[in-house]
Amino acid sequence: MDKSASRHRTLRSIHIASTIWFVLCIAYILVLALRQVGVQWWVVFSLSGHGVLIALVLISLYLFAVFRGVSSSQKVVIEHPLTTTTYYAVFYVVTPFLGSLASCLGMIGVSRISQFMLGVALGTLGATFLAWVIVDPAIGMLEMLLPASRKHRARRLALAKAEREAKHRNRDHLLAQVLDKEESDRRYWQDTLKPQAEKLAGLLTAERTDLKQAEHEAISVGVSAWKIGGLSCMRELRDMAIAIRKKSNQNEAVVDYISFWWDGIGSWRAPYLG
Repeated sequence: MDKSASRHRTLRSIHIASTIWFVLCIAYILVLALRQVGVQWWVVFSLSGHGVLIALVLISLYLFAVFRGVSSSQKVVIEHPLTTTTYYAVFYVVTPFLGSLASCLGMIGVSRISQFMLGVALGTLGATFLAWVIVDPAIGMLEMLLPASRKHRARRLALAKAEREAKHRNRDHLLAQVLDKEESDRRYWQDTLKPQAEKLAGLLTAERTDLKQAEHEAISVGVSAWKIGGLSCMRELRDMAIAIRKKSNQNEAVVDYISFWWDGIGSWRAPYLG
């Protein structure tokens, strides 16, 4: 385990270095092209500030994607028998350096430094583009066409689908249990709390001079409901009381004093009237 982790850290370090070298080669080609068309140095430097920021963002996103691809935990060995090997990973991350080395050998005899550096930069760009953008995806697609890869991938996807379906069924089962319990509690509260609901309905008819006493009695009922079933029980009891009061009052509008009387009991909060 330690050896594998050390290998992955080494590959990532090499890949950071090779990517930096790759970006430097691109920057050199860009600057040289701008200078050849007559762009002044001060314009090049003014553009480089924004270019550095964009390059850093692109490099960060790219390295994140590549690290996921280099990590063996992101690929199945049976489905990718070649690209998951250490030898291929080493080849992949050192490709920019290999391109530079090949360019150096091909530029032997060139006397001009600028032409030599341009050849090295172009060789790095070409080799990296060929390996990372064309060859690597092509090899990955060929690996997936192998019979063993296709069979294993189909089985893996089937297992993943079965796991998702099992999770959905478990979630639906738990949700059904919760809903059944809520319904059972509601029926139980409707049966056992009917006297308290009738008492609250009567308190809603209290005269203005008796509101203080009605509030004390309603608070006592609310505390009992909170102890029995928390906020859900309090809501059910309040709805029962309002329904009883409306029924006895020929469905006329009823002032909901209960919501304000119970403010501060447990997690019950009075409605905001602002």
